[in-house]
This record gives sequence, structure tokens and C-alpha cells, in this order.
Amino acid sequence: MHIAFLNPQGNFDPDDSYWTEHPDFGGQLVYVKEVALELALLGHEVDILTRKIEDPEWPEFSASLDSYSKPNSPRIIRIPCGPAGFLPKEELWPYLITEWVPNITAFYQEEGRTVDIYTAHYGDGGLAGAALQQDRGTPFTFTAHSLGAQKMDKLGANAQTIAALENRYHFTSRIAAERVAMNHAARIITSTQQERDTQYGHAAYQGAIDRPSRDVFSVIPPGVNLEVFSQTSTDLDKHIASRIEHICEQALLPERRHLPFILSASRLDPKKNLLGLINAFGLDDVLQQKANVLLAVRSPLEDFNQKSVFNDPDNQVLQQINLAIKEHKLEGKVVAIPLNNQLELAAGYRVAKKRGSVFVLPALYEPFGLAPLEAMACGLPAVVTKNGGPTESMIEDSQEFGILVDPESPADIARGLLRLLGSEKEWKTFQQAAVFRVQDRYTWTKTAKGYELVFQEILQRG
Repeated sequence: MHIAFLNPQGNFDPDDSYWTEHPDFGGQLVYVKEVALELALLGHEVDILTRKIEDPEWPEFSASLDSYSKPNSPRIIRIPCGPAGFLPKEELWPYLITEWVPNITAFYQEEGRTVDIYTAHYGDGGLAGAALQQDRGTPFTFTAHSLGAQKMDKLGANAQTIAALENRYHFTSRIAAERVAMNHAARIITSTQQERDTQYGHAAYQGAIDRPSRDVFSVIPPGVNLEVFSQTSTDLDKHIASRIEHICEQALLPERRHLPFILSASRLDPKKNLLGLINAFGLDDVLQQKANVLLAVRSPLEDFNQKSVFNDPDNQVLQQINLAIKEHKLEGKVVAIPLNNQLELAAGYRVAKKRGSVFVLPALYEPFGLAPLEAMACGLPAVVTKNGGPTESMIEDSQEFGILVDPESPADIARGLLRLLGSEKEWKTFQQAAVFRVQDRYTWTKTAKGYELVFQEILQRG
């Protein structure tokens, strides 16, 4: 099969630039890249279609064609869409149908080739998939990753705030695009049953799907790159261990430098609820006796613990964390380290594991929750939000593979963390269960084979 991924927002390059430091990048791009790589390994011809950016501040994305340095690698095809420079994802809507889609059609016509099936990602990709289907008759699948109506609800949309939210996030365009994609997709791919039943059942999408759900949805969980996220040490581990030790010596109280970490790795985004983690830590004296907090971020700074960084007026999350540290008198108990790619992150997880550390994802809502599974694959037991997809990955038939907590309850976050940090036996039990869970259920090979089966069914049906 010739398969093309539609992903206009964010971008792709061989170095995975900006993946953890910009809101247009992140988990969605990891997902697309890994599924594309695995489908290529299964023998399919795979293209990733994204937006061309000609901007001196974004030089990684100026070439029309690119690829990953692996055999039979998918092509990265950058198609012009709107102004030459970088645009946030919320500003792409006017250019998708008028420019991006016609330019995709022209690209393949010039090559003299056709695509068998498109797989569209996020609402903007879904809108493009529907337009290509109408124009060329090529079927597509739709993977939303997250839906606009849920984000609007989480941001507290009401009569007083809706105008400002619409101006910032363009929810009208996004939800309309999602409805079009749902209505025209040959199959909707969700990561969890919860996503299928709850998110698509939102009132904003009522009537968008006019077929029986059994003919529309396929649940295909994302996976973990086990070549990167594993318990096997690499040469990089020593370097990361040295960096962590250095930062601990600089930022932690001497009597605390031997303690395990409560490690959280996420973007500095309010919905990731790092402030909730700091408050949970600050309100529990026993938890403070057991561990330090380690925030893994992506940053060009060698030392991310400088006061000037935490007081950065351009980053509200860091300012709030800094105020909470002062309020709870946590100086010398919280440390941050830049981990700038997946290899560094995996090495950091393995280093933390040797201290008996735990991973925590306290997000207010998490559609799936790949980060804790990556940490679990490296041997870190996890404490994870109960809101969203983790309810399916962390527990099955009453067996726990991670600990679910209420992200809006500091006491419950502390409870989950202390369950692991307060018992060596519990820590070991969850660590073993975590590694088994990932290897058994959540690999990108399994994800790609799920997509392959769906594509085959669609094309055979005609």
C-alpha cells in the first residue's frame, strides 16, 4: 500500500526538533512518526505530509523533501500552506482547503503517482482528508488525538470567556473541521475505549456520525519505542547521571542529595498540572522526607535552576511553581534538569530508577498518556492522573500496573506517591508489572499492525 499521513501542524525532521518545547509539537508527532516508521518496516510505502516553513527561525523545515536515517524510511514531504513563515496551528485553518490540499494533489500528479489511503491526524488533518476524499475519492482514517470541545470545556468556556477563547483557539473552525472529518472518514481511530465513548459523545459532535459506531470506530492504542525506552543502559546513562548529580549538588540541600526522585516530564503547560504536584509535595511532610521533586524539561539552558529562569515573566507555569516553592518552603527540595530528546529522557528514567524513584503524570486530563508508559518501560513505576486514557492502560480486570490519582486533590497525589515511596515491596511489585504491561500491550509494532488491518479492511470493502 501507498499510505500518506496528513499532519499539517507541528513538523517533522530527522532530529525531532522542538518536540517537547512547543505546543504545536509533542506527543502527536511522536505518534505519527512511530506509526509511519513501523508501517514502512511492514513493507508499505509511507509519506508524512506536513507544512513547508520558510523562516530563518525555523530552518529545520524549509526543504521540500526529507527523511529519517533508517532503511525504507518514510518520506517527509513539506507542502506549502499559507504564508512562508511559521504559523501556530490555530492560524492554519484558512489555508488548508484553499492551498494545502490543492498543493498535495499537484505534488502527486507531478510525480505521476497515487495514494491508496490517507490517515489524517488532528482536526486540521481530518479536514484535509475529507477534502481529498471529495476531490480524488481516496479514503481516509481520522485520528483526532484530542478534540476541541473537550479542550473548550477544560478551559472553562462560558458566556464571559467564550469570545476570548475563540479569538485565541479558533474553536469554531476546529470543531467544524472535526465534525466534517468524523462524517467522512472511512474509520475513526481512537486510543482508548474511553475516548471513543466519552469524547465523541460530546454534545458538540451530535449528529456528525451518521453510521452505527461498530462501522466507524477502531480502538488502537499507541505504543512505546522499546529501542529507546528500555531498562538496558547505554553510554549516555553515565553522562546523564553526571549531569543529575551536578545539578543536585548545586540545587538540593546536602542531606537530601541521596533521596529518590518524584520525576515528572512534560511541557510547561498549565493542563499538565505541575503546580498541583508541587502543592501536593509541599503539603505532605512525610512525602518530603521520602523524596525530592525532579522536573524534566526541554531547554537550551545548561542550568535550569537559576532564579531568573523560575521568575521568567514569559512563563506563567514556572512563576507559579516558584511561588509555590517559596510558600511551602521547598527550597533545596525541588530541582529541574533539561532532557532534550527521547534518548536523554530514557537515560534519565534509568538513572532515576536506580535511586528507587517514581514517575508522576498529574495532568488535569490526559487523552491517552504515553509518557508514563515510556517511563514504565525503563523500570520506573508510575503514579498517573485518573482523568482520561490512563484508566485503561494502568488497570485491567482489577490488576494495577500503575497507581491512578485525582489530579485536583493534593492529598490523593501524595497518597499515590507514598504508596510507592513508602514501601520497597510495593515499588518492586509495580515496577515489574509496569515493564510487563508495556512489552505485552503497548508497542508501536502492535499499533502499526492495527492500522494495517484497518487499511486492508477499508480497501477491500472498496
